[in-house]
Amino acid sequence: MIDATVPKSPMWMIGALSITQTAGYGVLYYAFSVFIPPMSRDLHAGVAQLTGAITLAVLVSGVAAPLIGRWLDRHGGRGLMTLGSVLGGLAVLAWSQVRTVAQLYLVCGVLGVASAMVLYEAAFAVIVAWFDATRRARALLAVTVVAGFASSIFLPLTGFLVDLYGWRQALVILAAGYALTSVPLHALAVRSRAAPPHVNRREVVGAALRERPFWLLAAAFLTQTGAVSVMGVLLVTYLITLGHAPVFAAAVAGLLGVLSVTGRLVTTGLQGRWSVALITAVMFGVQGLAAVLLPLVGRSPAGAVAGVVLFGLGFGVGTIARPALLADRYGTGAYASLSGALALPITTAKAVAPLLAAGIAQVVGYPAVMGAVAAACALGALSLIAYHRNTHPAPATA
Repeated sequence: MIDATVPKSPMWMIGALSITQTAGYGVLYYAFSVFIPPMSRDLHAGVAQLTGAITLAVLVSGVAAPLIGRWLDRHGGRGLMTLGSVLGGLAVLAWSQVRTVAQLYLVCGVLGVASAMVLYEAAFAVIVAWFDATRRARALLAVTVVAGFASSIFLPLTGFLVDLYGWRQALVILAAGYALTSVPLHALAVRSRAAPPHVNRREVVGAALRERPFWLLAAAFLTQTGAVSVMGVLLVTYLITLGHAPVFAAAVAGLLGVLSVTGRLVTTGLQGRWSVALITAVMFGVQGLAAVLLPLVGRSPAGAVAGVVLFGLGFGVGTIARPALLADRYGTGAYASLSGALALPITTAKAVAPLLAAGIAQVVGYPAVMGAVAAACALGALSLIAYHRNTHPAPATA
């Protein structure tokens, strides 16, 4: 039975999740980069040391994902996401008071736990539990389209607050704003629907882990997530090494966020005609082509823009394709548990890939990094094609 205090229409929930995901990614993740320069001065720490703190947060969120996924399947999302919003707000507030790098790492560990409780993995579990297959794609699209502008909103907003009040006071303001927005929305608008009691989640997860399609999905999204993470972190630096001005490089890289929304719209629009796996494979292939082209044509402004546009079309596709593919194949009864199991290696790739790529760039140069990105995207595309063939075998011929 649904609690009478919750709005009756699930569209209220989609609206609320769109807001909380935008605020969550903006405050708990994207804002960190703006605080690196002032924290470096005040904490007397290098950029690499500080970047390691947000890397730790990402890794912790991945480690926590399987446990949180099992909780979501058993109890639903309202209580967990409300508690996570409180924890996230308190962690950002504590961040404003750090005096040492060790304290920053401790705070970022807590941020990682809060992120696993409130960001996409948890929100998608709620959506999958509430919407049938015909409405699920549009519900996922609605949330991710709005949240896709998190960096566009919160990077300049955070920069403005830091310039006006200093980094510590800016964090206090962000903490208060996040908590006042997300806690009531999660508490009042999110509906808790646990998996049916007859579903044996352990059996479903165990069966999935023993079969080839699950690992093809894991390979596809792990490799492509690593490639996207590398481009997100190193693209501006690479464009500068190609001879572009820093302002131009930053502006072109900023297209990735806008284009990720475009790619999600295109992918969702095509799902009525082709399978999600094949559409996503094509998008990953286009990204691989873009990574190949950038070293060849990226020295000209038009070539740089063209390469970034091609890569950006697939930038956010994996975000909506993964829940769709998991729910379509394995149903919704153990979705959050399966998603959590898949999130651990994928999140690890997201955290580690930029560090490896930076090392490759220092040793053999950025063209080798682009080659590795292209290879990762191609492997992701091939894995999805193999997944599609495994789940949709060709009809036998006489």
